[in-house]
Amino acid sequence: MNRNVTRNVPCNMTRHPLKAALALTLPLVALWGTAATAQTAYVSSEKDHAITLVDLKTQAVTGTLATCKRPRHMQRSPDGKLLMVACGDSQQADLIDLATRKSVRRIGLGDDPEIFDVAADGKTLYVSNEEDAELGIVDMASGKRVGAVKVGEEPEGVLLSPDGRTAYVTSEVASLVHVVDLGTRKVVKNIPVGKRPRRFALTPDGRQLWVSNELGASVSVIDTQTLAVVDTLRFELKGARAADITPVGLTFSADGRRAFVGLGNANHVAFVDVATRKVTDLVLVGKRAWSVALDKSQKTLAVVNGLSDDLTLVDVGTAKALKTVKVGRVPHTVVIVE
Repeated sequence: MNRNVTRNVPCNMTRHPLKAALALTLPLVALWGTAATAQTAYVSSEKDHAITLVDLKTQAVTGTLATCKRPRHMQRSPDGKLLMVACGDSQQADLIDLATRKSVRRIGLGDDPEIFDVAADGKTLYVSNEEDAELGIVDMASGKRVGAVKVGEEPEGVLLSPDGRTAYVTSEVASLVHVVDLGTRKVVKNIPVGKRPRRFALTPDGRQLWVSNELGASVSVIDTQTLAVVDTLRFELKGARAADITPVGLTFSADGRRAFVGLGNANHVAFVDVATRKVTDLVLVGKRAWSVALDKSQKTLAVVNGLSDDLTLVDVGTAKALKTVKVGRVPHTVVIVE
């Protein structure tokens, strides 16, 4: 056996065993490095009851995952191991193991669940229940609804404060952001914002809470210390009516210097300088730019287009669309996983 091994190794490596070991190891390191940096966009499809997987390197669809009925909002569990999917028609959350890409559990979310957030310890889930005008509270261990807080009509956006003590909830009908004390489970303040507020994004330093106002063509900026609106960023687009500018999804760069806002029926995504609160670029994407997400390198922005059933990948450095990829029917949310 030793003779066979020697015969298959170049003669210079037999004289230099360290070089031989390194030569055999390098391909493994290269393969490991490729796997470690691979990123996949998971895109929920309301009509197909499935999640489409898009490889960000090849910019191609690599498969689909079946899930519960009408999957919409998704986010990773606090430990990063699960993809949590809220399904409106099933009234459930599907918990998908990201290592195996298999559903491991489903838990009830109450009537017409919209957006949710999970406590940092992973023990409690908070979800907006649109028909009941409530912030539902779900115990993750038992999978049971353990409480609710009454809020304004048609709640949607839900976001927990970094310290886990507060939940912010949007009411589309009341045009309010409700501030909920999670200790007492009471609304402690109502903040008037723009017309039909939808989603939240918190600056990395935690000082500003941005709220997209779908029918106000704007984003309200809330100071998280004073719980007051300190500015309103209004969007304009040449050739587009204000009624067609319907911002929903938004996110910040990791350094907090830029924000990215999907402008809905205006079919563009806006790049915003956070310090000046000015739009620096407008990028044409697909029809009804909805959910947005940045990859880990912060070089690629993924934009879900709800009416053209596709996902546009945008180069952040050049503010140019790279490619648009067909995904499921009526895509809702994109989550990028390494």
